[in-house]
Amino acid sequence: MASPLSLAPLEDPPPPPPPAEDALLSSSSSVHFGGPDAVAHVRALTDVGAMTRLLHECIAYQRALDLDLDSLLSRRADLDRHLLHLQRSSAVLDLVRSDSDHMLSNVRSTSLLADQVSGKVRELDLAQSRVNSTLLHLDAIVERNDCIEGAGKALGHEDYESAATFVERFLQIDAKYGRDPRGWDQMMASKKQLEGIVRKRLAAAVDQRDHATVLRFIRLYCPLGLEDEGLQAYVGYLKKVIGMRSRIEFEQLVELMQDQHNNQVNFVGCLTNLFKDIVLAIEENNEILKSLCGEDGIVYAICELQEECDSRGSMILKKYMEYRKLGKISSEINAQNSNLLAVGAPQGPDPREIELYLEEILSLMQLGEDYTDFMLSKIKGLTSVDPDLLPRATKAFRSGSFSKVVQEITGYYVILEGFFMVENARKAIRIDEHVPDSLTSSMVDDVFYVLQSCLRRAISTSNISSVVAVLSGASSLLSNEYHEALQLRMREPNLGAKLFLGGVGVQKTGTEIATALNNMDVSSEYVVKLKHEIEEQCAQVFAAPADRERVKSCLSELGEMSNAFKQALNGGMEQLVATVTPRIRPVLDSVATVSYELSEAEYADNEINDPWVQRLLHTVETNVAWLQPLMTANNYDSFVHFVIDFIVKRLEVIMMQKRFSQLGGLQLDRDARALVCHFSSMTQRTVRDKFARLTQMATILNLEKVSEILDFWGENSGPMTWRLTPAEVRRVLGLRVDFKPEAIAALKL
Repeated sequence: MASPLSLAPLEDPPPPPPPAEDALLSSSSSVHFGGPDAVAHVRALTDVGAMTRLLHECIAYQRALDLDLDSLLSRRADLDRHLLHLQRSSAVLDLVRSDSDHMLSNVRSTSLLADQVSGKVRELDLAQSRVNSTLLHLDAIVERNDCIEGAGKALGHEDYESAATFVERFLQIDAKYGRDPRGWDQMMASKKQLEGIVRKRLAAAVDQRDHATVLRFIRLYCPLGLEDEGLQAYVGYLKKVIGMRSRIEFEQLVELMQDQHNNQVNFVGCLTNLFKDIVLAIEENNEILKSLCGEDGIVYAICELQEECDSRGSMILKKYMEYRKLGKISSEINAQNSNLLAVGAPQGPDPREIELYLEEILSLMQLGEDYTDFMLSKIKGLTSVDPDLLPRATKAFRSGSFSKVVQEITGYYVILEGFFMVENARKAIRIDEHVPDSLTSSMVDDVFYVLQSCLRRAISTSNISSVVAVLSGASSLLSNEYHEALQLRMREPNLGAKLFLGGVGVQKTGTEIATALNNMDVSSEYVVKLKHEIEEQCAQVFAAPADRERVKSCLSELGEMSNAFKQALNGGMEQLVATVTPRIRPVLDSVATVSYELSEAEYADNEINDPWVQRLLHTVETNVAWLQPLMTANNYDSFVHFVIDFIVKRLEVIMMQKRFSQLGGLQLDRDARALVCHFSSMTQRTVRDKFARLTQMATILNLEKVSEILDFWGENSGPMTWRLTPAEVRRVLGLRVDFKPEAIAALKL
């Protein structure tokens, strides 16, 4: 399609740009072709170049229009086909619309009919419900009259259960349908008459202890709507029965107390029977209590019966304290403790009797604790209880008079237990003697057995105050009297002279000293074992974090005694070593005269004729090894190590004053190995670390030349840890007669 502007130019235009550039030219043109502004723009042109460029743009724009037109025309067939399809579908849509209108009309008519039918159904249902309500009301009127008549007849025949049932049904009908004045007064009169009969018969049955009749009439309180009154009456009956049985047993107990020839007064059995009666009263009457007032009735009964326990149980415990004269005994014990140093101080009670009292008190306290735990767990196991009842119940058990008396008897228990523990421990210390085939004396096992028994008994009371008091007493006993007894033997003067008489070890004195040291060693172990045992038992008994912290604090004091015994043991061991080392020192001093500037011949001769090592080892065996059968393994090992420390320190001083040849260094290495080998056979502990410095000195003195030390020093040391400082290494190198001081000084260590 030709453009009208294509005839305008005066000269032939240049050839048009390629098609790919048409769109670019069109988009970059500043003239909007096809608008009125384009003509004005063309008319205003005066430059031929501008006209030519505008002509090219116009041609490109024309070609773009042609392409768009061709694209639109190419889609004509598809558009015609779609238009034809829509024309055909219009007839179907008309049919669908017609059917939809018909269906909508049918749905509207059906909905209208359904509304009419449902309205009729609602009217019929309402009428039917009114008829049913009327029939039920009529039945209730008939049944109500039957109840009035039946209650009167049942009362006449003394059929109180049936009468109560008629009254209950009448009250239910009255509550459901409203009060009807007809027959109301008559039924209330029958109800009042029945209540009077029930109360009278119940009171008579309670007085006659007729349990079956009591249960019969108690069950009538619920139908009559007197649940609270019935609960109070039945719990009062239970309290009366329990109180009477307990009073009879208590009177028998008092009679036995008055018989001076009878020592079998069973307070534990009396208290056990009281607790058993209360527990059985709750367990066996659980259902009837629950039927009266639900689980609240059970809690009420427990609280009320606890009052009986407070009354009767307190009487039993007070009578026991009076019978055993615990107040007087405690005063005597306190007076004895206050006047230990006074002349003519009163003699305390017999510990054997005290042990009997302690076992009785423990049984009584355990009974009270077990009973309280059972009852509180019973209350906590109930699921539908008034929350206000739980604090009251807990207070009844923890703050009642029985609990206060238990606290009083607990105070006596602590005084008696402390006295028993101290007196028996003192007795064990006084009668301390050597036990055949034992490394310790009798005192150690006896004292710790007493402590273990007393602490176990204290834990069995389940009373944290008792445990803390007894633990504190045990720690005080161990830190004072027992600790003093352990050190008594080691404080004797001239211990060395008694141990070696005439140059030979005295077996008896050695046994006594070894036993004293063994007592300290074993006591330290026993303290640790006792601490762990008490800690485990307390963890099982006391669950409260505060209680466990109190026990932990006391046990830490007990644990400190183990360290105190170890310190005493070290002091005693040093004292024993001080008696032995003077017998070894002459042999060590003789080493100073031994030369280590050896020739090959001298070195070979030393291999055959040892200059000092065997003589030293023989002296050690003579003065040390004979004590091994008398000591514990731990003590003997410590003893040997103390001796080794003395020998090694002395040898290091001596060797630092000598001069060595290389063969002398080899000789020192051989001597050190012989010492390590022998002492390793004498003790179960390692001794190599004791000889580490001496061995390292021998290693240095074995070197071919000074610079070889660098092969073993610093990063080249490998697994070996140097015990010698750089200054000491240089000093040891200086002991070699063939090493030059200049080479040693030049070393960079």
